[in-house]
Amino acid sequence: MSTTETAAPIVAAEPLTAADVERLRLDFPILAREVNGHPLAYLDSGATSQKPLQVLDAERSFYLNENSAVHRGAHTLAAEATELFEDARATVARFIGAADDEIVYTSNATEGINLVAYAMSNASLGRGGEDAARFRLGPGDEIVVTEMEHHANLLPWQELAARTGATLRYIPIDEYGALLLDEAAAIIGERTRVVAFTHVSNVLGVINPVARLVELAHTVGALVLLDACQSAPHLALNVARLGVDFAVFSGHKMLGPTGVGVLYGRRELLNALPPFLTGGSMIVSVTMESAEYLPAPQRFEAGTQRVSQAIALAAAVTYLDTVGLDRIAAHEAVLGQRLVTGLSAITGVQVLGPQAGHERVGLASFDVAGIHSHDVGQFLDDRGIAVRVGHHCAQPLHRRFGVVSSTRASTYLYTTDDEVDRFLAGVADAVTFFGAHA
Repeated sequence: MSTTETAAPIVAAEPLTAADVERLRLDFPILAREVNGHPLAYLDSGATSQKPLQVLDAERSFYLNENSAVHRGAHTLAAEATELFEDARATVARFIGAADDEIVYTSNATEGINLVAYAMSNASLGRGGEDAARFRLGPGDEIVVTEMEHHANLLPWQELAARTGATLRYIPIDEYGALLLDEAAAIIGERTRVVAFTHVSNVLGVINPVARLVELAHTVGALVLLDACQSAPHLALNVARLGVDFAVFSGHKMLGPTGVGVLYGRRELLNALPPFLTGGSMIVSVTMESAEYLPAPQRFEAGTQRVSQAIALAAAVTYLDTVGLDRIAAHEAVLGQRLVTGLSAITGVQVLGPQAGHERVGLASFDVAGIHSHDVGQFLDDRGIAVRVGHHCAQPLHRRFGVVSSTRASTYLYTTDDEVDRFLAGVADAVTFFGAHA
């Protein structure tokens, strides 16, 4: 019989108070607007978060005062821009407990995962020499993911398996979305070369047992990649203590701008991994026949970089640190319970993932019997309530629960109890409305 494991409780600090949340909301002017004649209730932060003035001001200030290409420039603006760009890297590194040279800027988390997967493909073709031998895959090797993965942490591994002849396997989940760890222990074995999994499911809200999965992977010499897109914005994250080899997250989900993401990799791994994108800014020397590449992180940052976005991301990280990730996590844990408790009380609603009373982050996805998620979403939007609808880039996971799509409400540090209650009332009214018209 398979067993499951839960993560350590995330409510380890005092939640943000209602007064705290109201003060924070003043930093987000968009939250004061109306939508369809109603005050906006923004419950789609799992897709993209809103941005505080401090982040918007940081990016605008760069363009007003220091705008220039980074690295190698001899003039003052170039030196100032480079300093800001690298200071931002140091800020992000501290935020997740990493060294500066273990932080690679990407366009988003999806690019970060593709970077690792395609670089391993290059290594499998012999690129990178003996330093890259540990990344080579071939027939008989295995890549392990989970049944709950976002497509961004599934498709790159499917493609890597197809290119190298390796086999892709997955760890199944139980009826509440928890990983079956007995089966994980049987699946992760001597042939496993990579274990890639999400820290927090973008659909289920479940927090996966990172320590146990890392232990299983490292015992057999496999590398671990952690998708931290739904954890880095909400939970205190220390990659060194977690023991993962790689991790990715996106700026736009954590108060930062679009167009910037982060790949963390252990220094020795990044320096052994062959490049993914090639071009300017990432070389030591070039001849007409070959090139020598810089150490990480520059070897993975070809071309003109996302300078203003990186600076704004650092401002977002500073904002989160100032508020306190522990307090944010505690606030959202309370909201998550409020969501799932309220939804579970509505006839015809199936909540995906942990049920009321069990740990989850501040999001909830659900299916309403006989009503398409798009209809639910449109009904709520008419009331000024913004939610996500569809399969949330996790079709296999929805298939596991026997549904095509779901409606997802996701909270953040600026979400109020009243917004959650408006949402719950809206769902109940949608069930009545569509039921009466069935």
